[in-house]
Amino acid sequence: MTTPTPNIDQKNKTPTSDVTKKSAKNNNDDTGKQFTFALAGNANVGKSVIFNQLTGSNQIIGNWPGKTVDRAEGLLFFEGYNIKVIDLPGIYSFSTFSMEEIVSRDYVALEHPNAVINVVDASVLERNLFFTLQLLEMNAPLVLVLNQVDIAKNKGIIIDKDHLSKLLGVPVVFATATRGEGIYEAVKEAVNLATNKPKSNLLRYRKDLEEQISKLQNLIEKENLNLGYPSRWVAIKLLEGDTEIAKMVNEKSPSVIAQSRFIAAEFEKHCQEKCFTIIASERYALSNSIVVSSLQQDEIWHPFTDKLDWFSTHRIFGYITAFAVIGGLLLWTFFIGNTLSNFISQGLNYINPINPLLSTSAPFLSIILNGVWGGFEAGLTLIIPFVIPFYLLLAFIEDSGLLTRVAFMMDSAMHKIGLHGKALIPIILGYGCSVPAIHSCKIMETRRERLLAAFAITFAPCSARTIVLFGMVGLFVGIHWALLLYVVNLAIIFAMGKIAMKAVPGKSTGLIMEMSSFKRPSLKIALKQTWTRTKSIIYLVFPIYIIGSALIQLLYFYDILTPISNAFYPITVIWLGLPAFAGILLLLGAVRKELIILGATAILGTTNLLVGFTSIQLVIMALVAMLYIPCVSTMATLGKEFGWKTATLISIANICTALIIGGIAFQTLNFFV
Repeated sequence: MTTPTPNIDQKNKTPTSDVTKKSAKNNNDDTGKQFTFALAGNANVGKSVIFNQLTGSNQIIGNWPGKTVDRAEGLLFFEGYNIKVIDLPGIYSFSTFSMEEIVSRDYVALEHPNAVINVVDASVLERNLFFTLQLLEMNAPLVLVLNQVDIAKNKGIIIDKDHLSKLLGVPVVFATATRGEGIYEAVKEAVNLATNKPKSNLLRYRKDLEEQISKLQNLIEKENLNLGYPSRWVAIKLLEGDTEIAKMVNEKSPSVIAQSRFIAAEFEKHCQEKCFTIIASERYALSNSIVVSSLQQDEIWHPFTDKLDWFSTHRIFGYITAFAVIGGLLLWTFFIGNTLSNFISQGLNYINPINPLLSTSAPFLSIILNGVWGGFEAGLTLIIPFVIPFYLLLAFIEDSGLLTRVAFMMDSAMHKIGLHGKALIPIILGYGCSVPAIHSCKIMETRRERLLAAFAITFAPCSARTIVLFGMVGLFVGIHWALLLYVVNLAIIFAMGKIAMKAVPGKSTGLIMEMSSFKRPSLKIALKQTWTRTKSIIYLVFPIYIIGSALIQLLYFYDILTPISNAFYPITVIWLGLPAFAGILLLLGAVRKELIILGATAILGTTNLLVGFTSIQLVIMALVAMLYIPCVSTMATLGKEFGWKTATLISIANICTALIIGGIAFQTLNFFV
């Protein structure tokens, strides 16, 4: 039995999925040659796009063993070869500053992939070659893929591919990954490399530096340390002062460490510079000389994207752009979602799901069927219309490169809560779903910054909270009230971030991030990202809604939920001014926030929430739902990333903030409205 898996079609030289291939299990048993390819490169160079082109939906996302860094791998069947593709984290060097750098260098050096496909941005070649040189230092079997050559061409950049290949001693391929161009050639070169195993070209630095490297290399080889890393690369790392490598070497031979420190100190004294700086400067100098001899600037001109770049990072217009992007995303979500919701509701009005005679002849069955229909209707009218537009526009913003500009402009504001602008990216992602947003906090440099960013995300209105906000307030009270709650939410995130910054010791780091070129977003990529993010909601939420709605309506009809309402009465009715059954909704919302609306529609027996709430009560209910304890999935993610003690403290902070702000808001609205 066969299943469709990714393939490369030789004729079209682009990925296809219409040819039947063996499943992952069968591939392992196939008589074809088995290869492992690793994709490596800087962040935002299109590496993940190439990975998706190669592997399609046949991917496994997990963690590196013993690490919290995501590991993405997939399978490819190519001209009789079964290939496992590993997408390494986007990094800039093989230092030990981050876990991503450590797992990447260990994989390349110790796991020995048959080929490393190094993806670089052709429009900023010199900067990207800094990492390429480090791969060559490690003797990695390399294929260099110059991605985004279309952007380079638009900038008037002409690259002599053959000359660049000769200088580096590795095959070079032009590619435009978003259109699938060059993907076939890249895999073909990688297969040739893995099959023939040619010797790589050894790049040399300046004479005095090479002398120090050779001294250490000979010493390491003489001691026969068997670290698994190339001896030349270990020598360079010892000169750089890499603490992890030094620790490993010291366990095998303390004398090598003593000699390396002596050689490094003498060389630093001679050059009047730190060895780390000297080696980094040499890499950049070599990158520059390679680019100068293999690249031509046809004409220096400024395309429209450069003007957009200037505008979006201007000290005045940049802030306008940032607020317009964030505000536009929310307004788009409401207006498009509201239009879709009304359209679907009108269509469902023509359907009468339950025969009125059934209510008297078979009340139990009538309750079940009404609950099932109510859950289905709530999912169609209150969830899907708001989730899909949000993720679709977010995908376009991400793919265009605009999101990084927004993060750059918000850097100074984010420093007020102990973070830098890069933290805005996971926070904005938190407006979609808190779970992947907390995972994406790994882009932050320190644990303190990751913790502060995750804490802020727990207050951000994810798509589920947005559904509650728009489904309760936007539809039944007014868009101005919904937007006001967003403003209040931003103020609370800022205030709680300030408190957390004081409570968690440590200092903030500066902002260093890749600013990829502006590009026209791809509809195909945007749709794929939107489907990837929304399919879990469709697959998970609808069954939960349908079953849960029937169960809630049944429990409520037989008065089983009354004790829960009574237990929450002092909080929900007296302090927050909500209906008595609101305690049940808050309990359901702790599982998934959308269940608040599901529970309300099931209990009230209608999607018209004004039947059981006043306008003020809807505002208070939505406000509390935006702030109190995240869903169980978010709690599990926090526990996994930061420990259960920290996750519990964050939850307590969420609950206390929600109750205090909700009670104050109720008293204030009662007084003024």
